[in-house]
Amino acid sequence: MTVTAVPVSTRTAEPRSSARHGVSFWLIGAVFAISMAFSTVPTPLYPLYQAQDGFTSFTVTVVFAVYALGVVTSLLLAGHISDWTGRRRILLPALGLEALAAVLFLGWPALPGLIVARFVTGLGVGMITATATAYLLELHAAHRPDAGRGRFELVSAAANLGGLGAGTLAAGALAQFVTAPLRTPYVVFLVLLALSAVAVAAAPETVAAPTARPRYRPQRIRVAGTDRLAYVTAALGAFAAFAVFGLFTSLAPTFVAGALHHPGRLLAGVVVFVVFGAAAGSQAASGALPAGRRFTAGLTAEAAGLVVLAAGMELPSLPLFLAGGAIAGAGAGLLFKSAIGSVAAAAAPHARGEALAGLFLIAYLGLIGPALGLGIATRYLPATTAMLWFTGLLLALLGVTAAARSRA
Repeated sequence: MTVTAVPVSTRTAEPRSSARHGVSFWLIGAVFAISMAFSTVPTPLYPLYQAQDGFTSFTVTVVFAVYALGVVTSLLLAGHISDWTGRRRILLPALGLEALAAVLFLGWPALPGLIVARFVTGLGVGMITATATAYLLELHAAHRPDAGRGRFELVSAAANLGGLGAGTLAAGALAQFVTAPLRTPYVVFLVLLALSAVAVAAAPETVAAPTARPRYRPQRIRVAGTDRLAYVTAALGAFAAFAVFGLFTSLAPTFVAGALHHPGRLLAGVVVFVVFGAAAGSQAASGALPAGRRFTAGLTAEAAGLVVLAAGMELPSLPLFLAGGAIAGAGAGLLFKSAIGSVAAAAAPHARGEALAGLFLIAYLGLIGPALGLGIATRYLPATTAMLWFTGLLLALLGVTAAARSRA
């Protein structure tokens, strides 16, 4: 889940054709959206898997954590190598991994298969996220060399976070209105992933292989610039943003179906779509805001959204729960965009990719830790109580982030 500020290669692998790069920009944007959408297809289906196999909410969080672990593993091992191997050489295998995951979902619908398929999905997403974002920026620059980054930022935000939300909405709608709800969504996305591979193969490469290939090593977390406190502040903001995303892509559909007594499959997709849609919308609408005001607005909105969310859980009230999710999602989108911008601006050009990939690793830990902790808590506490504790801890983290920001 990244949206802006990635390194641009100054070398072009193929002769520039402005029109071709322009068409490819939109094609790669669509590929990015489809691949991210596929990663959230199982989210509204978790209650169906639970009913089929009889596993608990804690098991759902384990499945989700396995996905995030796959993303982190991929980021560590392969998230940075497209800078010298080329964008297409990373995107095509990554799409192949996602297609393999779709086949696993179809052919092995039991819990072990679900776990393996989610891990494979995470491996693909970790390869796609930074690579596709860099590819979009390079295609944009080749097509419109004299233009600003506004179009790139808008499209990458919509493809990334908007795609994550669209996946849950599409899967929820298919599960609600078609037969075989645990099969049809994967068949549809398997076709879309195949078309995506064709689009990537047809796009021009934007990176030429260097004369001397760098020695391979796993990704490291690199502090951007000399201001460690500013980097820590950005990392805390990214962690807090992804903790909200983790809550809604792991347990929220089960909570809405159980504690709030709204078991509709389409509604489960809508709940997550609201959060990611608000995040993508806030990112797209905040282009004119100075970085400092954007970060403050993100902190304030996420905190306010969590308070409204807690009220919706306590009453209980589905409209309040959805409103809280939308406000918190909008704040999380602003926080993450600010974190990316801060790290990219502070890093030296030759270290920018590494610094950003390190930030992504920290952000994805925000998906794993809080969601898994929340799942453990639901084994011993009522779901509402556990989620209220989660919101309280996240509010405390936002307070720490605000304090660090004031000193940075």
